[in-house]
Amino acid sequence: MTPAPHTGSARLDTSRSPAQLWVSGDWTLAHYAQLKRLSDSLRGQYDEHTRIDLNGLGALDTAGASLLVELLGSERLGKTAEHPDCSLPAAERALLQTVYRSLTDFCVPEKEPDVSVVTQLLTRIGLTVEKVWQDLLQLLGFVGLILQTLACNLLRPWRWRMTPMVVHIEQTGLDAAPIVALLTFLVGAVVAFLGATVLADFGASIFTVDLVAFSFLREFGVLLTAILMAGRTASAFTAQIGSMKANEEIDAIRTLGLDPVELLVVPRVLALLVALPMLTFLAMLSGIIGGGVVCALALGISPAMFLTLLQSDIGVQHFLVGMAKAPVFAFLIAAVGCLEGFKVSGSAESVGAHTTSSVVQSIFVVIVLDAMAALFFMEMNW
Repeated sequence: MTPAPHTGSARLDTSRSPAQLWVSGDWTLAHYAQLKRLSDSLRGQYDEHTRIDLNGLGALDTAGASLLVELLGSERLGKTAEHPDCSLPAAERALLQTVYRSLTDFCVPEKEPDVSVVTQLLTRIGLTVEKVWQDLLQLLGFVGLILQTLACNLLRPWRWRMTPMVVHIEQTGLDAAPIVALLTFLVGAVVAFLGATVLADFGASIFTVDLVAFSFLREFGVLLTAILMAGRTASAFTAQIGSMKANEEIDAIRTLGLDPVELLVVPRVLALLVALPMLTFLAMLSGIIGGGVVCALALGISPAMFLTLLQSDIGVQHFLVGMAKAPVFAFLIAAVGCLEGFKVSGSAESVGAHTTSSVVQSIFVVIVLDAMAALFFMEMNW
């Protein structure tokens, strides 16, 4: 039969000189509460000259060993357990030594100094600026890689991947035409309403035609289309390439000796270079038609008069300014979307994060470049 557990005890004998502390019984988790009270009551009643006797110690576990360390101190307990007069079994000695070493090596972690809110704000701003700079360098490097691949394959038409390019033209161009036409038509109507409302106070409602034409030929047509493509196409490119990266299909392409940029990126870039200018032209027409409908219904300007004013007041250079920005926006949107796809790691969460990042970066790049182009064309008086 297993002997009944004997509750541990510690008795201080002060009749001797020096005093002696007798430790006996089972120091285990089952008696933890009672042993804790005993340890607290004995603390401070003996000094470094008091002898410790562990020969009567019975069963011992980690909880009991930690209490003995609390009672005797880790260094003193370690020396007592290793003393030749101590008859503890090897298992108990090893447990006491393990607890002793762990408490000796343990150091209380230092509390980090409190940082002011201003310092935290400046730190976050600095990290954000550094990240933007690194992203810009990566984008410039990726743009250079795309241009290099295009230049290398320019005189090798047998390497052109026409079928994927036509598929992407359909996905990015034809499938997006209805939403682009509807959106720009409604925006053109809104611009015409605003122009008619403001210009009516000056008796110049007729110039609503010029307002709609100028805004859509120079800015709104290409800008709205590029923003739609950034949200629709750049995200699609990132999700497609990112899923392939997560499934290790990009590594398989490289293993087969193929170039992922030539295979995946170039067809998408060329497709968007074809699709975005066509969609921009469609957006210009839809916006002007939306403005013309409002002029006919609200201002009494007939379609014939509307077209006559367009021909007399609007030069072809305004149309060329808007169309000239379309290929640049298309190239950068495709480059950002594909680059974020290659940054994806092997998780679905990473695919979602980089898809969101591609949309944000594409829209940011488009708006910044459009603002710079507007300032340039204004200074050049174009």
